[in-house]
Parts: sequence; structure tokens; C-alpha cells
Amino acid sequence: MSKITLTIILIISTLNSCSNHGQLKVIADLPGSLNENSGIASYGDSTVWFIEDSGNKDEIYQVNLKGDILKSLEVKNGKNHDWEDLATDVSGNLYIADIGNNDNDRKNLMILKLPNPTIEPGDKIDAEKIELYYPDQKKFPPKKDAFFYDSEAIFHHGNKIYIVTKNRSKSFTGEAHIYSVPDTKGKYEATLVGSFIPCTDWKICQITSIDISPRGDKIVALSYGKLFVFTDFTWDNFTKGNMQEIDLGARSQLESVCFLNDDTLLISDEKAHGEGGNLYTFSLK
Repeated sequence: MSKITLTIILIISTLNSCSNHGQLKVIADLPGSLNENSGIASYGDSTVWFIEDSGNKDEIYQVNLKGDILKSLEVKNGKNHDWEDLATDVSGNLYIADIGNNDNDRKNLMILKLPNPTIEPGDKIDAEKIELYYPDQKKFPPKKDAFFYDSEAIFHHGNKIYIVTKNRSKSFTGEAHIYSVPDTKGKYEATLVGSFIPCTDWKICQITSIDISPRGDKIVALSYGKLFVFTDFTWDNFTKGNMQEIDLGARSQLESVCFLNDDTLLISDEKAHGEGGNLYTFSLK
């Protein structure tokens, strides 16, 4: 192979690699131990917290913006059935969404409430259980055209946790349901707040994470390639405001989003098929 041919191949390879990230800016290659990261949260400093989904440890991980793991905490009284998202509240509590439900047959859905992990001195952290069920689910599992009860997306506002579902129905309509539950320990019937259709292509329109800005005036929902930005809304149903759809141009397994500040997002993806496993930034300006 000639040097010219090799150079052309390397250039094309580099361009293709860059195009896979679309509008996302890579800031860190995450360690292999976080290949199945599924949730991310920020306390506005130079670190973020990660979880992984089912089959992984009952631990949360503090990671700097270079991708180095600084600290891990074992979550006591909080088994990882299928952890799928993280959220924080204004008091610094951290919420783990143990509501992954691919087969729509779980009866042990819960959200784990942890105190602020940034000030935890040991290597373990306590968890309180917020158990929940969806009042409109009558069968476990339902028929495949009613697979509405998986979820990978939560955020906190006021004294409630909002849950957005991941549509796995056949045929796919894109419809996502919104529920809320109180943010205190207990067992609750989730309240159906509303629903919306972000888009209708099942490959890129399933909601995988959500977060609310520090000022509380923007909500972003992530899918496998798009962002849906909600503004000018009122509570409880934020979808009654404006929704802007942003095609990120990336088609990796995007799993997590959080606000670093009011205008900057942190986004991560799982390592799959030789792609992903990165931490990205995206500016909403």
C-alpha cells in the first residue's frame, strides 16, 4: 500500500470518527469499568457522578472531567436491579432511578434517595426507598402494543420526582408517558401527568434520560441521537410549553444527560459495537 493511499484512508477514517459524534464535543474517554454507564449527575463542580445499569455493582462513581474515577460508594440497602438515571435536588440529595423495565414485567420499581455523596466520608452510603407502581398497568407484562412501562429518565422539581417512560411498544408511536411521585420514603401509586410524542422513529426517538436546568426554566430529554428542549412551561405537565427538537448528528447509544450549568450539558454514551464510552459537552446557547 502506498503512503498516499494510507494517508487518504487515515484521513477518511478520522473524518468518519469525528462525524459519529455529530455536534457533541468529546471531553473524556470513560474507563472500561463504566462501559455500561446509564445515568449521570452534576453538582456544578469539576466532577460528575455515574451509575451503571443491570448486571453491574450497587455503586455510584465520582469521575472528573478527564474521565478518571476519583471515588466509588457502595449503596447500602439499594440493589441494582436496573439503575437507569440520576437526578439531584436543591438540597443535594441524589436519586437513583431503579425503574429499568425492558420486559414491562417488574413489580419492584423504585427510586433510591441518597444524601449528598460529595460529602460522604466513607466508602458506603445509605439509601431510602421510594417504591412505586403505574396505576394504568394491569398486566405484567402487557400486550406488546402496550409496552409503555419501561423508563430510563427522571428529574426532580419541587417535592416531586418526574418519570418519563421509554416506549417499547410494537407498533412504535413514539409516545412517552410522564408520571410523578413524592420525593420521600414510601410506597406510591405514580400519578399520570401527561404524555407527548417526541418523534416517531423507534431507532432515535426513545427517551433515555432527562434533566432540568439549575434555574428550572429548561428541561432536556435525550434520545439515541436527539435532544428535546422544553421551555416556557408550567407545572405539572411541562410538555404544554415549547419543545425544540435538536438533531445531535450522533447515533451512538446515548444514555445520560445532565446540566453542568444553565447553558451547558454533559452527555454520555455506553460503549457498544466499538463506539461510544465517552463524556461529551453540548452548548444550548
